[in-house]
Parts: sequence; C-alpha cells; structure tokens
Amino acid sequence: MNHSRSSLLFQQAQKAIPGGVNSPVRAFKSVGTDPLFIKRASGSHLYDEDGNDFVDYVGSWGPMIVGHCHPDIIAAVQRTMESGASFGAPTERETILANMVIEAVPSIEMVRMVSSGTEATMSAIRLARGYTGRDKILKFSGCYHGHADSLLVKAGSGAATFGVPDSPGVPAEVARLTLTAEYNSLDSVRTLVAAHKDSVACIIVEPLAGNMGTVPAQEGFLEGLREICTNEGIVLIFDEVMSGFRVAYGGVQELCGVTPDMTTLGKIIGGGLPVGAFGGKRAIMEKLSPSGGVYQAGTLSGNPLAMSAGIATLNLLQQPGFYERLEEKGRMVAEGIAKAAKDAGYPIYSTRIGSMFCAFFTKGPVYDWSTASQSDTKAFARYFMAMLNEGIYLAPSQFETAFVSAAHSEADIEKTIAAAATCFKRLV
Repeated sequence: MNHSRSSLLFQQAQKAIPGGVNSPVRAFKSVGTDPLFIKRASGSHLYDEDGNDFVDYVGSWGPMIVGHCHPDIIAAVQRTMESGASFGAPTERETILANMVIEAVPSIEMVRMVSSGTEATMSAIRLARGYTGRDKILKFSGCYHGHADSLLVKAGSGAATFGVPDSPGVPAEVARLTLTAEYNSLDSVRTLVAAHKDSVACIIVEPLAGNMGTVPAQEGFLEGLREICTNEGIVLIFDEVMSGFRVAYGGVQELCGVTPDMTTLGKIIGGGLPVGAFGGKRAIMEKLSPSGGVYQAGTLSGNPLAMSAGIATLNLLQQPGFYERLEEKGRMVAEGIAKAAKDAGYPIYSTRIGSMFCAFFTKGPVYDWSTASQSDTKAFARYFMAMLNEGIYLAPSQFETAFVSAAHSEADIEKTIAAAATCFKRLV
C-alpha cells in the first residue's frame, strides 16, 4: 500500500509543527511508521492523501458515533454557519443542548459548556476544590483526564506516596497534591484517603477506562468509590468524556446505577467539533462564577457550531433501537477479532463494553494499568501494520480504545474479521 504522499506531508509538517502533529499519539511512533494524512471521510471510512480507503475504528477518537459526514449534522452546522460562527454571547442553542444533557445523564442537574475534555476535567477539579475547601485530588494510574498539570501524574513507589510529575514542566509542588491509586482496587483508595484524612477534595475516575485500552470497572468498584466519597465528604467525578453517550445514552452511570456528584463530557456531545462539558449537583454547580466564586471562563465555550452539531447528534442517538444496533455491531467486531486470534493460536485478551473494545496482546486478564502494561507492544505494532495494509484503520497504540459507529456495515465488519484472521496467522 502506497503512503508516499503522507510521508512527504509528514516531513513538511515536522518543520512547522513539533513532532509534525498537533496531538502526540497521531505521530504513529509506537507502531514505528509515519502517520497517514487524511484527506476526507464518509460514513465508516477514511481516505488518505494517497487515495487509500480504510474502515475506520478510531472515529476521531470517539466522537463519530453516527459515522463521518452524517447529512443531519452537516446540515445543522451549515445552517448555523450562515448566521455566524461565534459571538462570545449567549445563544438559545446552549440552553437546548444543556437541557438535553441534563435529561440524559443521571448525575447532572446543571452543566457548563467548555471547549475540550481537558478543560472540562480541569474545571471540574477546581470546582470540587472550591466546593470542599480541600486541595488534594485522587486519580488512578492508567486513567487519562487531559493534560492539565495536576492530572499528568503517575503513581509513586508505595500506596501512600504522593505523585511525581509525568511530564517536564509540571511543578513538583503541584504533583504533590495528586494522589494516585490503582484502578479496580478499593483497598488502594481506602489507604490513600485514610492517610490524607479530610484533605481530599475529589476522586476522579473513568468509570470505563479507555486510555489504557478498554478496561471495565470490576463489580463493586464504582459502588465502593461512591460509598467512600459519601462517607468522607469527597466529590466523586466520573470522567465520561469518552464513555458518555457512547456505551449508553446516559453513559456508564446509566448502565451501572452509580451516580457521581459530577460528570465530565466531551467528544460525542459536539458531533465532531471541539467541545467539552462538566456538570453535576446544583449545590456544587452554583458555586461556579458568576453565581459563585469559583472562576471559569472561555471565549469559545458554547460555540454555536459545536452546539448545533451536538444537538443534531443527540437527536440521532434517541432514535428507537440505536444503542441496541450499535451493541450488536460492537459485539460482532470484538468477538470476531478474538475468535480469529484463537483460531490462529495467538494469545490476546479481548475487552468490550458496548461499542468500545480492545485487543490486548497479553495472555493474562487486564483489569488495571499494571496488567495492561504487560502487553507485547511490539506484537501489537506488527498487528497494527498488517491490519492497516488490509485496509483496517485502528488506533496506533496498544493502549487506546477502538470505536464502532452506527455507520459500520455488515460488509465492513466481515472485512475486518477476515483481515484479523489473515493478520493473526502471519503473527504466529
């Protein structure tokens, strides 16, 4: 498969953009090749600058749940653009989308729109600190919540050790306010909370981890977090930037029946345009400026184009049977890939919730970062390249989630499973 024009464009990009990309994973470094430069997309397919056609399981990292270039979304954005792209003033669309979010997500009584998932999580944490009067936060190893300083922290050497910066440029003083527990381990949470009694403002968690591959919460984990937070006066934040409106209309919290105090959203609620949101209990959200003292602002927050795309997307998601059909497509793809690996005698560990799935290149089960990190990333890189050459576009990292859209056809799924069977046989 020819990628010469993409390679040329990447060389040119590296002269003007650090690393040649505007978000690191796009550089394809972990799979040892140059990134593809995409020219256009339609439905479930991407087309690169060399004219290659791929079945797409990245979906712009999650937002394209109804597929690329859905006519309803295009029409909504075009109509809005004719009236103006940005005003820096309130519009009715913001209230319409806000009410749709409030109606859908169990934990949200009020919501504030922002421009990215990072901005949503950063703002939610600030609000939790302002609401509780506490400074420390607790996150989980392997859960990514954006690139704000306090969230770019990994675990220390012991359960009660303060975090250390995971990136140059993050002050150690900031990192010391972040505690890092182990995903799916309530004991690690209890130990940290006990060691920092009455000083933890919030626990932020992906209720379905999607940034170390797809790692579901084990039975009782989210319920245990809810109990700990209730007993200790800690704000529980579900980061559903990825899973919100993806695994169910109301997100993971609808499926599991656990209601956090706050939720962060993004991706799908913008229909492919830049967007984020954070919301929760009215008593917490009313502490936010201008009704309260916790400051947050954004020039493009509630951008009319993003609001229109989000409204159109959520209307499509409410069509009868939408999630049932999506569930079936997700099941077929994930189980088909797992069967192809098994038939070839190649060990993988497959995970899936709804239309989010991952094939871990490891023999053992994956339930946290330490088990996910045992994956054979070199084997994954070979698999990725083999699938790419078969016309299947996966995320270029073992530790990312694959997404199925409503636009994926039976033919797309059959092609994907056949490609996986061919690729696993080559890997044996």
